Amino acid sequence: MSVDLATVKRVAHLARIAVSEEDAARMEGELNAILGFVEQLSEVDVDGVEPMTSVTPMQMRKRTDTVTDGSKTADILANAPESAETFFTVPKVVE
Repeated sequence: MSVDLATVKRVAHLARIAVSEEDAARMEGELNAILGFVEQLSEVDVDGVEPMTSVTPMQMRKRTDTVTDGSKTADILANAPESAETFFTVPKVVE
């Protein structure tokens, strides 16, 4: 696949990017180089190769799924101008 100047301008328009003529010409070459590299990658034989998420095998660290209040009630209420017990105190706004 090859990218031409019209395609570069169309992509820039779709991405809402202002591109000058000289920048578009430069980007044409860069995009063609990227696509050439991707085509090279598609030629690699990967039959029998298992997909991996990391180069070193590791187990995901997991935590217990427990519900807590965060133990931050006092810290949160310290920022309130007024509070009562564990609640914010605000003026009445509806009669």
